[in-house]
Amino acid sequence: MDTRIFHLDEINQAAKAIQGGKLVAFPTETVYGLGADATNEAAVKNVYLAKGRPSDNPLIVHVASVEMVERYASVIPDNARKLMKKFWPGSLTIILNIKKGVLSKTVTGGLSTVAFRFPDCQPTLDLIKKAGVPIVGPSANTSGKPSPTTAQHVYHDLHGKIAGIIDNGPTRVGVESTVLDMSTDHPVILRPGAVTKHQIEEVIGSIDLNHHHVGKNETPKAPGMKYKHYAPNAQVYIVDEGTDWKQVVDWIKQQPFDVGMMAEEKILQQATLPMNAIQFSLGKNVADASARLFDGLRQFDDQPNVKAIVTQAFPAKDLGRAYMNRLNKSAGGEHFATK
Repeated sequence: MDTRIFHLDEINQAAKAIQGGKLVAFPTETVYGLGADATNEAAVKNVYLAKGRPSDNPLIVHVASVEMVERYASVIPDNARKLMKKFWPGSLTIILNIKKGVLSKTVTGGLSTVAFRFPDCQPTLDLIKKAGVPIVGPSANTSGKPSPTTAQHVYHDLHGKIAGIIDNGPTRVGVESTVLDMSTDHPVILRPGAVTKHQIEEVIGSIDLNHHHVGKNETPKAPGMKYKHYAPNAQVYIVDEGTDWKQVVDWIKQQPFDVGMMAEEKILQQATLPMNAIQFSLGKNVADASARLFDGLRQFDDQPNVKAIVTQAFPAKDLGRAYMNRLNKSAGGEHFATK
């Protein structure tokens, strides 16, 4: 099929496509999502097919109001409502128990819970309101690859497979939302994001961080917990804090192939790079790096001569926890010092 680029004055046409059971990629403040009517099982199945996504990997349901959540959730705990008031619209996804039979198992992965998100992106809120239904929205990329932060990234992976893409330019945050499970007695973060553990605890008190390894035959409660994610073709190596970048540059010189080097501007400016080093700036701080990480990995993915990518680590706290979560998955846990 032809994949159409919808401009911001064409949200009505994009909403009609959603109502007609078609797939439309949409922007958020985090990454671009692949949208389908969450109440249309056939459309949702096509999301899995377009992405090549495992069928036991549940989908986040995007809403444009708390009232939309109330149609599906069996109960919304008081603490969940406090968080919705504080962080919605925004980069916080909340997992709740749902009423029996209100959403297909294709959406839930067969679980009795659903992850809800109210994105901080007006074009997408307009899309949901005009379509009149909640919209599922996993990242709009080929499953396992770096997430898309521009409409061009989406087109690269999914053109010919989906009806359209709403182009809202580059995303602001660049890493997916925080996923907080509130379907259990004690809330737990299943995936770190821009809304931090500290920020959540300021509103509702103590919460946990997930350290559970999802087994082969176990269905994850949130995306990003079980399967390989965010990985380009080239091997990514994490350059830990305190590593002498001169050692990194010397190693690059010795390689018979091109090596991508992703680091802050100050590191790139101080290094004398060999001919086979291709640099990508992560900006000036962890916020810049989070916004640029997936874009850099994707740019190197389009350069077949790049066989390795060395990427700067940041302290794993606050937004850095989300950045390092994605970088560790991209690298498969491989570090420069131990390669």
